[in-house]
Amino acid sequence: MTEACAQQTADFEVELLRLDEELDELKRRAQGSHRDTETATRLVHRLFQRGSLTGDLRQVELAEQVLNDAIRNGIGGPDVWFLKANLAFNLHRVADARAALAAHPVLQTSVQAKALMGDLDFEQGKYDDARRGYSIAIEEDRTWDNLARLAHFEARLGDDRAAEELFVEAEDELTAKQMRAFAWLELQRGLLNLSRGRIEQARAHYDRADRAYTGYWLVREHIAELIGAEGDYAVAASVYEELLSKVPRPELEQSLGELYSLMGEHAKAESCFARALEAYLDSVSKGGVHYCHHLVDFYADVREDGEEAVKWARRDVGLRENFSTQATLAWALYRGGHFEEAWAAIEKSLASGVKDAHVFSQAASILLALDRRAEGDRYLDMAVGLNPRFQSFHVHRS
Repeated sequence: MTEACAQQTADFEVELLRLDEELDELKRRAQGSHRDTETATRLVHRLFQRGSLTGDLRQVELAEQVLNDAIRNGIGGPDVWFLKANLAFNLHRVADARAALAAHPVLQTSVQAKALMGDLDFEQGKYDDARRGYSIAIEEDRTWDNLARLAHFEARLGDDRAAEELFVEAEDELTAKQMRAFAWLELQRGLLNLSRGRIEQARAHYDRADRAYTGYWLVREHIAELIGAEGDYAVAASVYEELLSKVPRPELEQSLGELYSLMGEHAKAESCFARALEAYLDSVSKGGVHYCHHLVDFYADVREDGEEAVKWARRDVGLRENFSTQATLAWALYRGGHFEEAWAAIEKSLASGVKDAHVFSQAASILLALDRRAEGDRYLDMAVGLNPRFQSFHVHRS
């Protein structure tokens, strides 16, 4: 590809082409030797990278299968087990990720492993351990991704200003070649602003992300959510339709269906919901757990089937109990009319110190159902104070 062609092609497409070329070469090499650790590890890493880049969960699962085959063929080492832990974490299998990190002694002192352990602690509601792990990782290696981990922690459980400062510092750590990482950080800063109802600030971050790394579907997905939050449902739906022609993810189908419902296009909405549900259930029928959280949201908010939502919520909590899964269990119990149990579940979520307008709003609804009006009104005021636009269209993110 010439430089002129590269300039005319989106950054995302250029990176994907280069990745596919490298994958072809790695697959050719791998056929010649089943015990070449470096080639096997690079092949799995690139498959994982491609799956993450394109949003294709099946490719991430394929990467894990290839890695498991390599391990059975005698390939090991700390890089292999760290990669296995990363794959398991991305597939929401926290226990498997912990087991992989414990499988090699070198990983007990690895900075990268300590940072990932912080992620696992965060997923399992061990917030003090997570903050400590992130802080240690930053002390030992002040990289952009370690800073971003602590920034995410602060955005959810700490201080918005601290989160923003950490995101800015993370961007400062990047080189001019790391534009995809810059775009991702800009998306996180935009999400923080959007979660506080600051539409214009969120748009500015999303626009910077779009200019920094062109053609990236993930940026377009965030922009579509923002457009929907502004109430321009038809335009947001058109963006989702375009995305789904390239990135067939069921959660995008669900979001499009919700937009169609808001527009009164109920037949179109049902078609989207049917496709989303089929994909969710197909994944879990094959042993996947990545979509358990989405199934809770689907049954609670799309179908308003409390009992089915509770089933999936309990399964999700069993895998990773944190403020998010506790809140979704609470909402599922509320949908099922189990108000006392719902309050017990959301009390656990609130005890984390989470700052989320939707969690506050759900707490308000549960309290009002229990005829605890004064407390319910207080939580509703907290929701409005944190995000005056919390009732607008938003995406369910696990």
